[in-house]
Amino acid sequence: MRKRLFAGPPLNEEGIPHINPWIVAVAVMFSTFMEVLDTTVVNVSLPHIAGSMSASVDEATWVLTSYLVANAVILPITGWLANFFGRKRLLMMSVTGFTVASFCCGFAPNLPLLVVFRIIQGAAGGALQPISQAVLLEAFPPEERGRAMGFWGMGIVVAPILGPVLGGWLTDSYSWRWVFYINVPVGIASLFMTQMFVFDPPYIKRGAGKIDWWGIGFLTLGVATLQILLDKGEQDDWFGSHFITSLAVVSCIALVVFVFYEFLIRDPVLNLHVFKYRTFSAGVFLMTVLGFVLYGSLVLLPIWMQTLLGYPALEAGMALAPRGIGSLIGMPLIGAFLPKADPRKFLGAGFLLAAITLFQFSFLNLNAGYWDFFWPQLIQGFSLALLFVPLTTVTMSPIAKEVMGNATSIFNLMRNLGGSIGIALVTTMFSRKQQMYSNALAKDVTQYGGQGTAIWNALTQNFIAHGSDPVTAKRQGYIALFGMVQRQAVMLSFIEVFVILGIMFLLMIPLIFIMKKPSGSAKPIAAH
Repeated sequence: MRKRLFAGPPLNEEGIPHINPWIVAVAVMFSTFMEVLDTTVVNVSLPHIAGSMSASVDEATWVLTSYLVANAVILPITGWLANFFGRKRLLMMSVTGFTVASFCCGFAPNLPLLVVFRIIQGAAGGALQPISQAVLLEAFPPEERGRAMGFWGMGIVVAPILGPVLGGWLTDSYSWRWVFYINVPVGIASLFMTQMFVFDPPYIKRGAGKIDWWGIGFLTLGVATLQILLDKGEQDDWFGSHFITSLAVVSCIALVVFVFYEFLIRDPVLNLHVFKYRTFSAGVFLMTVLGFVLYGSLVLLPIWMQTLLGYPALEAGMALAPRGIGSLIGMPLIGAFLPKADPRKFLGAGFLLAAITLFQFSFLNLNAGYWDFFWPQLIQGFSLALLFVPLTTVTMSPIAKEVMGNATSIFNLMRNLGGSIGIALVTTMFSRKQQMYSNALAKDVTQYGGQGTAIWNALTQNFIAHGSDPVTAKRQGYIALFGMVQRQAVMLSFIEVFVILGIMFLLMIPLIFIMKKPSGSAKPIAAH
């Protein structure tokens, strides 16, 4: 009898090697953190990319859009791809593709090639989040999943916040190309650990089932056009543009046809029957809203700091760090306490606390200092831990292992789409409110009398009454007053948008009662 020189890890009852689940968690965290980080790390480098490649900033934004579109297309079909290729093989293919594409992005000599490499990078990275989440949920027993999701959630929540800081530092200290090169050593480490410690469960049968080409086609078309619409809508004045209108029509038709088609065929690329579970449906909706508010508020704060308070880009990014610190503190704590209490109570407390922090931002003014932003963000980061860990755990509790990859694909897709919708609508809402308040305040800027406008009258007369040249003094006075009006309009816009985001979180609290408390067991979901 031949004997192996090196004995592998012991096998469990399912016939696969038994690995400490925390080693598996570290292995998949490398790839997840790397992929999520890349959704925001490039943002602050766009002007540098545009300048070095003789392109406008608008043209350079395709570096962001191309990545998000490719990422969104792959995300929902990850579960099917894992069954077709094998989960471990797909994970290693994705990490390899992401790492190689990152290296190529750093070496790209012109903008078109950079966009091509970003498409490859986004497509390869699209599978990393749902696969890593599915692997973690299966590696840990139900009573330990809270801790696992707390660990995984640190990467998902902290990476988008760390991205602008790291991107700004690398760009200022070295070059924008290092924003991509930094992925190479992380990718190599992830690839090594995946090969050593991640194994396919026995129920994943590679190549099983027919290929749903029509479903893949409709889904790709619908999600891609929707992502481009969300990313370019504000820039092109939304439905004032024929291009954006066409994208909206195509996306709507493609997604509606896709949904009906997937319910009719035997082997769908995306099993939508998981939505029959009310806990899963409610959880996906809540995660979409969470992505909406999280990414929407994440866009507003740097604009506030740079536009009104004069923060440089890197310092504005660093000023967002308290939210990440709060999440780092909260994620492991909530994960540890989650098995001992009803996770729905954590969710309620999380939405309430997060809403309070958003209302706190609405009370700030033009004299706000660093610490005025620090404490609400720190508390908000902790509230995100109260939300993210229990929400993931409860939402996935009724899902059987056989369809876990499919469910996590939908869950992560909706979080990302919620973020895209949040960024698009919040920036649009902010610009519309700013214009509205500018017009309202400008009506009172007059040098003549009128009840309720005495302060503006005095300011106007003071600005235009001084100077040796009356014409020049008057022009300079109105320019200065216009700047004051704009600053006040921007401030009022921030206040109103943060109030709206806070109200959205409060409105989500009743939906928590739709979800069932996890029972620790999951029943298989039928294919039809």
